Amino acid sequence: MHGGNVRFAVLGAVELSAEGLVLPSLAPRHRAFLGYLLLHSGTVLSVERLSEAMWGPTRPDTARAQVHAALTAIRRTLRVAEAGHLVQTRPAGYVIAPEPGQLDLREFTTLVAEAGPEPAAAVRTLRGALALWRGPAFADVQAHFAESARARLEDRRLAAIERLVELELAAGRHEELIDQLTAELTTHPLRERLAGQLMLALHRAGRQTDALAIGRGYRRRLADEQGLDPGPAFLAVEETVLRGEPPAADPIRRTEAALPATARPEEARPEAAFLPYDIADFAGRSVQVEELCEPASQAVTISAIDGMAGIGKTALAVHAAHRLAGRYPDGQLFIDLHAHTAGHRPLEPGEALEALLRQLGVPTERIPASMTERAALWRAELAGRRVLLVLDNAADAAQVRPLLPGASHSLVLITSRQRLTDLDGARALSMDVLPLPDALALFTGIVGERAAAEPEAVTEVLLLCGFLPLAVRIAATRLRHRPRWSVDHLAERLRDERRRLTELARSERGVAAAFTLSYRQLTADQQRLFRLLGLHPGRDIEPYAAAALADLPTERTEDVLEDLLDAHMLQQRAFGRYVFHDLLRRYAAELVAEQEPPQARHAALTRLLGHQLTTASAAMDVLYPDSAHRRPRIEPATSPSVLLHDAPQALAWLDAERANLILAADRDVAHTSLLATTLYRYLYDHAHHDDALALYGKALRSARRRKDPADEGRALTDLGWVHQVQGRHDVARDHFDRALAACRTSEDRRGQARALLGLGRVGTDEGDHERAKEADLRALELFRDIGDRFGEAVTLDYLGIVHERLGRYAQAADLHRQALQLSREIGSRGGEADALDNLGVACTRLGRPAEARDHHEQALELYRLFGYRRGEAKALNSLAEVAAAMGDLAQAVRLHNAALDLAVELNNRSEEKRAREAIAQLLATPETSRRKRS
Repeated sequence: MHGGNVRFAVLGAVELSAEGLVLPSLAPRHRAFLGYLLLHSGTVLSVERLSEAMWGPTRPDTARAQVHAALTAIRRTLRVAEAGHLVQTRPAGYVIAPEPGQLDLREFTTLVAEAGPEPAAAVRTLRGALALWRGPAFADVQAHFAESARARLEDRRLAAIERLVELELAAGRHEELIDQLTAELTTHPLRERLAGQLMLALHRAGRQTDALAIGRGYRRRLADEQGLDPGPAFLAVEETVLRGEPPAADPIRRTEAALPATARPEEARPEAAFLPYDIADFAGRSVQVEELCEPASQAVTISAIDGMAGIGKTALAVHAAHRLAGRYPDGQLFIDLHAHTAGHRPLEPGEALEALLRQLGVPTERIPASMTERAALWRAELAGRRVLLVLDNAADAAQVRPLLPGASHSLVLITSRQRLTDLDGARALSMDVLPLPDALALFTGIVGERAAAEPEAVTEVLLLCGFLPLAVRIAATRLRHRPRWSVDHLAERLRDERRRLTELARSERGVAAAFTLSYRQLTADQQRLFRLLGLHPGRDIEPYAAAALADLPTERTEDVLEDLLDAHMLQQRAFGRYVFHDLLRRYAAELVAEQEPPQARHAALTRLLGHQLTTASAAMDVLYPDSAHRRPRIEPATSPSVLLHDAPQALAWLDAERANLILAADRDVAHTSLLATTLYRYLYDHAHHDDALALYGKALRSARRRKDPADEGRALTDLGWVHQVQGRHDVARDHFDRALAACRTSEDRRGQARALLGLGRVGTDEGDHERAKEADLRALELFRDIGDRFGEAVTLDYLGIVHERLGRYAQAADLHRQALQLSREIGSRGGEADALDNLGVACTRLGRPAEARDHHEQALELYRLFGYRRGEAKALNSLAEVAAAMGDLAQAVRLHNAALDLAVELNNRSEEKRAREAIAQLLATPETSRRKRS
């Protein structure tokens, strides 16, 4: 590259390119600095002026540093193109000095100035100048200077347009100007010269009524917004139009006058208005309507509206078409392509072309037989016309392509249940369900005042309808025609999930019927996977789980999932995770029950549960290798499984699948106990207490149904630990007592030790330290007898806590060191963190706060590394106690507050109590009180 090939652009987004290639993108703030330098190219700009341009009068303290950083980044990027010399440092500041032809703004200014008196040359020059614009100047810049600079440059662009239009009008090219002038006046409605030029162009095109309408609109806006009347030049144009003076050169008029009367356009081509009615209770979709109604930016504008069945695609397209009809006076056409219409096959393109040509008024005898010839005639008929075309219910891009206009100023609105990703040049608009306010407006608009009397019941109905417009409309219509029903009664009928789709149906249409039409368009593989997904008990699914369910290779499964996504039979809220709309989930569940035999359903669900359990076990082995001996050994699943290489990946998978795993526990009693035992440490350490209570409660009920005392003891102990950490000591003790009895019945010594350890912890929490020590010593003996070194390390640590509470700080520190050494030997990072934190407490009590702080900081680092949020709250409280011991009371209060916030979030009652009591004591000390007052 060579610096001479660099080009700067500000007439649009700020860009920097070399030899036609855009250079590595600068950060947004750095692009803003570059834009301001280019706006004042050749002028030395001080740091103060650059700062004010970026931030205005309220610049940050780091403004000077940010200016230097921006200039460094700009130079670094320019050096890639050997053009770093273009930004120069001067004593008074910085300057950028592009060479001729390197800056689009300077080139625009030069060309406009060069547009001389010779009309044809001036037109070419002005067109070249305007072609440099790629959008609003500084389009991607948000700095303080940008708005005013953008307005000034826009005024210069408009002045060039007005000068060009004047020359084009003089040359008789008024027809070609109308679209451009309309778009510009829409954007700049108070630009008087543009309004007058558009009136003149319309008048010369024989559209006097339209010209006068433009004049009236401009007068009204000017009076409403500025309280002014138009100037003399505008009044002169208006008077010309009002008098109906014949236009000067008008070749179109002369051509039409030479035609026979029967062939004149106004007689042979009557306006075609075929839009369906616009429903009176249309609600919401304001953003989408405005997007569809944006002024056309090209000759043929194509908008492809896609979405699931019942989402309101046709209603939106028709509503927008009625709003746009005035812009397309040569016809508003509509055709249903029948991709998803009961009793109809999708229209062939040739059939659709015949219908559209007839809508245009083409006689039957003129319509050719072949599709190719029909398409050619269709494009010829539309050439030069402004037509609005709605292609509703399209199957795919292949059905639509032959129906698109050629060289005309037309708008095409397409609706489809498929994403038309291969329709080049189309602007895609994917529709989602209605937001609550819009759904409420739709429901209330149909039901009337009855809705206002039961707002909570209305919200429930909308939730049960999944905010799907078709479902909301059907539910509201049923209620309107049943005056004795309350909204709550309607909600009660919809609560029965098995009957919900039946309730959301009426004689001529229903939600399930709409879904069936979409389902029938799927391939056999797509239909099968869609059905089987109805077995999935969770909220969303990833490709590996779907592959297990369908017994397919993962790559093939992912392709089919993407097909279902494009067909709007699935949704995607997060990358790689697929989810049903609630009503489609129910529809899939009904389909799989009807069409898959029981043995096939059982096999699919078994594969899914096996995949979940295998992957959960693998994730736990990565996160907690120290306690692998406590978890059941799971046979590897036959389906492809997720590869989990490290702790972050394992934790991410568990976090993403947690809700699905808990819900899946209902499907198989043996699976429930295995899953509960497998997930215990993850749920406990990461403070997922509600999910833990739900899963262990299911495991307890499963064990009792199977009369399995060992599993019952495990479930009771797991529940006891969750109750303990949440401060429900009586409940926890009861669970541990019953767990101990069950484990003695089953002769489960590890289970007995775990229950005893729980009883010891409850005793510590309640201040009964001797009882706690006795229980912990019995647990330690059992763990040592069975060779459970993990259990031994945990118990040594808990015994240290008991001794610390009894005031035996040296013994406590020794026990914590034993626990720490053993935890490191077996690779228990969680045990290591706990032992470090508890050792720190003992060191604080022994008067060694610096050593204590070191232990607590190591513990906090480990807790955060592995996401042990329960331990994080504990370590923050411990560090706060060290800060208080070292006299830094303000830091102690800050750390206790951080621990308190986390403990409240996690519902960790013991750490919450510890933080609250410490904060109260600290705030009551004289020194803290003085600091607070000062």
